[in-house]
Amino acid sequence: MNIHTPDIQQIPERDDAAAALDVLRRWAKSATPTEILELDASVARLLPGESGVDYPAFSRSYPEGFAVDESYKATLPDLQNGPSSLIKGAHQQIQHVGISNFRLPIRYRSRDTETPLLLETSVTGTVSLEADKKGINMSRIMRSFYTHAEQTFSFEVIEAALDDYKTDLESFDARIQMRFSFPIKVESLRSGLSGYQYYDIALELVEQNGVRKKIVHLDYVYSSTCPCSLELSEHARATRGQLATPHSQRSVARVSVVLDCDAGPLWFEDLIDACRRAVPTETQVMVKREDEQAFAELNAANPIFVEDAARLFCEQLQADHRVGDFRIVASHQESLHSHDAVSVLTEGETFAADSLDPRLFQSLFHVG
Repeated sequence: MNIHTPDIQQIPERDDAAAALDVLRRWAKSATPTEILELDASVARLLPGESGVDYPAFSRSYPEGFAVDESYKATLPDLQNGPSSLIKGAHQQIQHVGISNFRLPIRYRSRDTETPLLLETSVTGTVSLEADKKGINMSRIMRSFYTHAEQTFSFEVIEAALDDYKTDLESFDARIQMRFSFPIKVESLRSGLSGYQYYDIALELVEQNGVRKKIVHLDYVYSSTCPCSLELSEHARATRGQLATPHSQRSVARVSVVLDCDAGPLWFEDLIDACRRAVPTETQVMVKREDEQAFAELNAANPIFVEDAARLFCEQLQADHRVGDFRIVASHQESLHSHDAVSVLTEGETFAADSLDPRLFQSLFHVG
């Protein structure tokens, strides 16, 4: 005789769960709070709004008068500074971790005026993170920078901020970068008008293995007339009486220099002047007809390929004893081709690299 017993391991279906939930809810309505607690305190959640049930009722209004004291702060969880057992993924050192595009106003000194300029500045601050540490408290980077932000700018102020958050975060390597747009009034070529040219500048203070470097990055925007196109246009005029125009285009060079701190200050204006000496066809601010004609003549007198531009900038930087290692990234954003012409020239170990950021040249595109 075969006896079949029910399969007690059968997984309930949704309808079974719904029926059980209905039974549990009907029982809870007639049970006392003590009976509910003895079974399971979470059953009280099935009876929203029921009085006398010992289950937390949370406030839904913001506590305007609540004040935080030291004892309360000591109870707050801090997962980022937790033990290494909380680390997810590989227990590996991270070279840079921090914040990007933290903005605040900073004062900068100018070579040509005594009054500091107050400019909106985007700050990136990072530190290295050892393999056995979970993370960093990123607000400390901002707090450290605010401590020094009211002072007139100098690299010493950045160094003080870097010292603070490097100590606070117990890190070996650190980096601060500040990006801003620096205005300089420039005159037109012939009309006597003047206007403000804005230069994208980034200042970087890097400490690695106990060695600090001060770096200035400058984007210089200019016009480049193709020498080949110029010669072909002149050939058409001379041999066939055919009017032809050479092509030129807006071009950008990102010049990055390591400062030799023992050789005296390198002002922003000094670096801009060096770029103008190298490639004088800087784009113009104020232009009347006589200025436009002058600009056409200036371009015809200074036709350059992208290779020429890199070497001309290099020549100026090599001649300045205040400049150490440097890098020049040039992009001629072609009006003839559907692609750009680019070049990269480096001197020294600081900027030497086997690989380039895939979007490096795209970042050199400047809109008016």
